Amino acid sequence: MSLATSPLGRAVGTYLDHLAVERGAAANTLSSYRRDLRRYAAYLATADVETLDDVTTELVTAFLVALRSGDDEHPPLGASSAARTLVAVRGFHRFALRDGLTTRDPAASVKPPTPAKRLPKALPLADVEAILEAAGAPGTTLALRDRALLEVLYGTGARISEAVGLDVDDVDRTEGTVWLRGKGGKERVVPVGSFALAALDAYLVRGRPELVAVGGGTPALFLNARGGRLSRQSAWTVLVRAAERAGVRADVSPHTLRHSFATHLLDGGADVRVVQELLGHASVTTTQIYTLVTVDNLREAFALAHPRAR
Repeated sequence: MSLATSPLGRAVGTYLDHLAVERGAAANTLSSYRRDLRRYAAYLATADVETLDDVTTELVTAFLVALRSGDDEHPPLGASSAARTLVAVRGFHRFALRDGLTTRDPAASVKPPTPAKRLPKALPLADVEAILEAAGAPGTTLALRDRALLEVLYGTGARISEAVGLDVDDVDRTEGTVWLRGKGGKERVVPVGSFALAALDAYLVRGRPELVAVGGGTPALFLNARGGRLSRQSAWTVLVRAAERAGVRADVSPHTLRHSFATHLLDGGADVRVVQELLGHASVTTTQIYTLVTVDNLREAFALAHPRAR
C-alpha cells in the first residue's frame, strides 16, 4: 500500500483539503504543510504505523528528535525549523481528533524545541561615537535634531518609540532626567548624561524653534521637517544614515543604541538590576541576556591578553 492510499496518508490529504478550502491557507503555507506532513507520515510508516490510533506520544517525540538529528535524506533542522514542522504535526492531530478521525491526540503534550537566545548586537564604543558625530556633522537644523535624538537614545537606553514619544516638558534639564513612557503604559524617569543634555540644548535653542514654526506648534520634542512629531520610521532612517556616513559597516536597527547602552553599562561595572530599571524591563531575566555579551567580551579579552590562554 502506498503512502498516499494508506489510512494515514488519506488523513493527511483530508487535513490539507481542510486547510485549503475551509481555512483558505496560502499556497506557500499549504506547500510547507504538505512537505512537513509527508515527511511525518513517511516516518510513521517506517515504524509500521498505519492508522492514527497507532500513533503514540513517544513516536511524535521521536520524530521531533529525528528532525533535529537528520538522516541520509534530510539535513538536521534548527530549532525554529523543527518547531515549524511540529506545528504542522500538532495541527494535523488536533484536526483529526476534532473531525472524528481518531480518538486521541498524541501530539498535544509534545512541546517544540526552544530556539537559542539571540544575543543582542551591541556596537563598540568607537562606532557609537562615530555615529553620533556623523549625525550632527552638517550643522543644519535637522542635523541638530538628529544628533540630539541619537544622543538621547544612547544616553538613556530608550526605545525609539519612547524617544519619539517625548514631549519638551518630559525633559528636566535642571535635574538631568527624562520621563519615558514604555510598553503597557509603564513610565519611568531615567538620568541623561551631559553629552545628551548638551545636544538637546543645542537642538532646543537653535534647531527646534525653526521646525516648530513650520508646523504651527506641538509639544513634541523631536520634529520632522514639516513641524510634526518625528515617526519611528524616520528616526530609524536617521540612525541608518548616520551609520552609513560614519562608515560603520555593522547592521544597525532601532534597538542598536539601546543594546549598546546596556552592554556598555555592564562592561563598566553597573549592576544588572540597575540596568533593568534603566531599560524598563519588567523582569531581570530579560536584562540578564546582556550579561552573556559581557562574558563573551571578557573571554575574548582573556584569550588575547593572557600568556597561557591559548
